[in-house]
Amino acid sequence: MNIFSHFQARVADAAKALEAEGVLPAGANIGAVSVEPPRDPSHGDLATNAALVLAKPAGLKPRDLAESFKAKLETGEGVKSVEIAGPGFINLTLENGFWAGLVRAILETGEDYARSDIGSGTKVNVEYVSANPTGPMHVGHSRSAVFGDALANLLDFTGYDVTREYYINDAGAQVEVLARSAYLRYREALGEDIGEIPEGFYPGDYLVPVGKALAEEHGDALLEADEATWLPIVRDKAVGMMMDTIRDDLAALGIHHDVFFSEKSLTEDGDKVAQTIADLEAQGYVYHGRLAPPKGKVPEEWEDREQLLFKATEFGDDTDRPLVKADGSYTYFAGDMAYHRDKFKRGFRQMIDVWGADHAGYVKRMQAAVKALTGGEGELDVKICQLVKLFRGGEPVKMSKRAGTFVTLRDVVDEVGAPSMRFIMLFRKNDAPLDFDFEKVQDQSKDNPVFYVQYAHARAQSVFRNAQADIPELDISREALLGANFNLLSDDFELSLIKRLAHFPRTVESAAHAHEPHRIAFYLHDVASDFHALWNRGKESPQSRFILERNKNVTIARLALVAAVADVLRTGLGILGVEAVNEMR
Repeated sequence: MNIFSHFQARVADAAKALEAEGVLPAGANIGAVSVEPPRDPSHGDLATNAALVLAKPAGLKPRDLAESFKAKLETGEGVKSVEIAGPGFINLTLENGFWAGLVRAILETGEDYARSDIGSGTKVNVEYVSANPTGPMHVGHSRSAVFGDALANLLDFTGYDVTREYYINDAGAQVEVLARSAYLRYREALGEDIGEIPEGFYPGDYLVPVGKALAEEHGDALLEADEATWLPIVRDKAVGMMMDTIRDDLAALGIHHDVFFSEKSLTEDGDKVAQTIADLEAQGYVYHGRLAPPKGKVPEEWEDREQLLFKATEFGDDTDRPLVKADGSYTYFAGDMAYHRDKFKRGFRQMIDVWGADHAGYVKRMQAAVKALTGGEGELDVKICQLVKLFRGGEPVKMSKRAGTFVTLRDVVDEVGAPSMRFIMLFRKNDAPLDFDFEKVQDQSKDNPVFYVQYAHARAQSVFRNAQADIPELDISREALLGANFNLLSDDFELSLIKRLAHFPRTVESAAHAHEPHRIAFYLHDVASDFHALWNRGKESPQSRFILERNKNVTIARLALVAAVADVLRTGLGILGVEAVNEMR
């Protein structure tokens, strides 16, 4: 039950009643009317701007219209009082019994509490990670991987038809460098002393297995072949093995994609890039012209020449964009346009790309391209994940055991575990830099957010184990909890916790709308804080404990609240892809 949607419907019903009475004009637009938590909790439980929004079309002063709304709302079930504040805000305070009844609603729906259908089955493509297959993924990739996966979970939970996609950059200069680097390791596997890896090649030991695999498969046959023959063979083998490594590393984080889309397929399976350019040209969005030199220091590779350009400025970009290089090959941008056109043709009107910080300057041009390619029907939201800085006890960590030059995703997973890594990556907004300290992430204290939240769930489970031990005859099944007298949950601390649980559906929906899964992590931390506070209160006041051997009715009611807390924590952690543990070891 989303109490904000529930009372939004009540406000809408009140508006209809006032329309029928002639207080509001027929067909009054209530689209901008909202029901939100008041900024100051002392003002009540809910606040609506209905009188402020509708006063002008009604020809009334907001406070006068608010009085009419008050008369309709204060008679509603569960409403304790309605107050008018400021210029015409309407604040509602709900009865304790209403909040207590919410515990039943949570228990009845279990882990489906807060599940929503706001997506209405809309197809959405979430493309994330998409690391170049030139080596193992580094820790920076892990942030976009976790963010994209949690966002996909969140959208799926709120009723969208989600496709998780990985774009394989298996064409272009970088994979040719990869192939030449792997060819060196192939020669090495055949016994040749290759000496120092040349500058500009990939030096990591992760290509040694590729070289050995090539040697086992081809013997010395590739040594006799010219580059035009061996390069595609070595390239495909290297890319394939690198992608196997990437899939394994992602699986260690609990991440699995539905689609792996090959960049190479854009030109090998019919030239989709040429088709894309032709489509734009037919609409008048492509022309031959010259670009002004970039402002500031002009890059060495920049040249003043006539070239094929996309009219990106007509769609909000800062400058028009080249589509073909001087050597006749396509620009990366042209390929990316063709890729997003392909997404649209696959039925995705909503597309979300998760990129690293170094691609922030690329956002406007891709959004301009999607507008042009889809006639404005397609929507591209680009989420930038900022850098991750690694520390150990406050000291920077820069080197990797496996890659030699950077810390790999697998290094971090193997040391701290996937649950801790995922939660910490999400416990900060994606566009803010993140400091990741190995020691702090593994610290078992309230200063470590993932421990704090997981401990809350484990503590909730321990309450049930203790109840079974202390009162063996007590039925603590879900059915028994649903039969509790929820009105016994009247303590201010208990009600505060229930009100926090009431915010979960709204938090989930707002996080899905904004494409911000970190909101779930923040919310769970707040729930854990409230629950730990209630548990600690029992240590100070014996009558506040969850288990009262001499009062089984109160015990059952409080156990029902504990079960509701566990359900919300488990559901929220599930959206983030983090295990809800039953015991902390």
